[in-house]
Amino acid sequence: MPPTINTILRNSALNLRLVTPDAGDPAVEASVSWVHSSDLDDPTPFLDPGQLLLTDGTQFPVGDGPLELYNDYVTRLVKHGISGLGFATQVIHGVLPSGLVEACRNHALPLLEVPDRTPFIAVIRFVADLLAKEQNARSEWSLQAQRAIARAALRPDGLRSILAELERQLHGWVAMFDAAGNHILMPNNRPVPSSMMPGVMDAVRKSLDQDSRSVSQLTVDGEQITLQTLGRRHHLRGVLVLGAIEPLDPARTDIINSVIALASLALEQTRTLDTARRHLRAGVFEQLLAGRTDVAERTARQVWGRLPADPVLVTMAQPPGQGQNLLEALELLSDDHRGAVFYAQRNENIVVLAGPALQQKVAVLLERYGATAGASAETDVAHLAKALKEAERSLQRALELARPLVAFEEISRGGMLGLLHSDEAGSVARRLIEPLAKHDDTEQTQLLPTVSAWLANNCVWDRTARQLGIHRHTLRNRIDAAGTVLGLNLDSLRDRLELFAAVEFLEER
Repeated sequence: MPPTINTILRNSALNLRLVTPDAGDPAVEASVSWVHSSDLDDPTPFLDPGQLLLTDGTQFPVGDGPLELYNDYVTRLVKHGISGLGFATQVIHGVLPSGLVEACRNHALPLLEVPDRTPFIAVIRFVADLLAKEQNARSEWSLQAQRAIARAALRPDGLRSILAELERQLHGWVAMFDAAGNHILMPNNRPVPSSMMPGVMDAVRKSLDQDSRSVSQLTVDGEQITLQTLGRRHHLRGVLVLGAIEPLDPARTDIINSVIALASLALEQTRTLDTARRHLRAGVFEQLLAGRTDVAERTARQVWGRLPADPVLVTMAQPPGQGQNLLEALELLSDDHRGAVFYAQRNENIVVLAGPALQQKVAVLLERYGATAGASAETDVAHLAKALKEAERSLQRALELARPLVAFEEISRGGMLGLLHSDEAGSVARRLIEPLAKHDDTEQTQLLPTVSAWLANNCVWDRTARQLGIHRHTLRNRIDAAGTVLGLNLDSLRDRLELFAAVEFLEER
């Protein structure tokens, strides 16, 4: 521990006397970072907070000066964060000025009387020796702690042992989160206080969303925590969170930096294994697609357990620019529902196989990580190739409409082209057109007549604009508005045909 005012007072060789406050006051336990002597009226430009100032009072008049003079002097020291003031007697002043004593008492600044036989250099040397001893102790502690952490890294459960040793050294709690923002449970580690976990997880996700190396300190539930991302820019591997620890000095910072380096190395090794597993997943999926289900099932059973049972849905997702976090999340989802969810990378996309009961969880996860996806109808593994094509068509539809997910049923059953000759065609046509009619009634617009005229003119802009007596830009705005109301992309031929079939069917009826 660094020296305090009390530590200096307890050295009988210095023969110092505490004038104010009382010995039991917390102010005398203030740390002393150094001792400085000065007789300037305002020495604060040359002092650092936490220092003990020594003076022989040359700046004060002999005898009692005005109280305001002492009050201003002490105020400057207190505002600057000075730990205490030592005043030498029998040098310039025979006794302590009463005004100085009163000012120090009023501002709760410890005042020490330094007798004439105690040189300032003795006080300075004593504090310097204590600080050097403290520094040596911190250096020795840091060295021993780093050795303990290095030994922990050699254990079979290296990452867990490293974090457990860090907790032991810092006397706080340590938590690790993966690149998807999920808490990695460490059996031997202290738990994160339950009241803090929501705030900690929110802070972790914000750190990961920045997608760059960062260190930050913030207060959660009244406690200060430190967050350090692991990995490299655009390839974060997780976040290390420290809580309930003492303020970080250079020694503790060195320990944390060592742990970050070792943890990053361990996570990078895990990344290599993850990459190998994903290549294996891709191979298993290609075996399924080729109809060699027995080979695929035997391989999967040895690594992940059984494959999802029939029926399944095939979801094809196009990940965002940085899809690493999505892959991490899918890995965790497949672990949580072992044998019920399987995913694989295919070219630039990700394919997910899951039963109907888990499809909603898959959809929520994909949307959370910004992926665009299309899902097939329910199928069995024997018809996987057909379901994959359905998922591809649904994904293309989702990209056209800028929607997070489109199910194949929306294309096959909800479309007019597939139902034009069925008994349900009338109801589907009315359902498709109804939003336009309601919009015209509510907003007093002419979207439905405009769309009908445009389709009747084979979607030719100039001819339709002349027929309606409006500007071509006005026509374009109305058609765009109609597409928005209907949820269709009317720049797409398929959506134009969809709308054309519905309008034609209703007009014929």
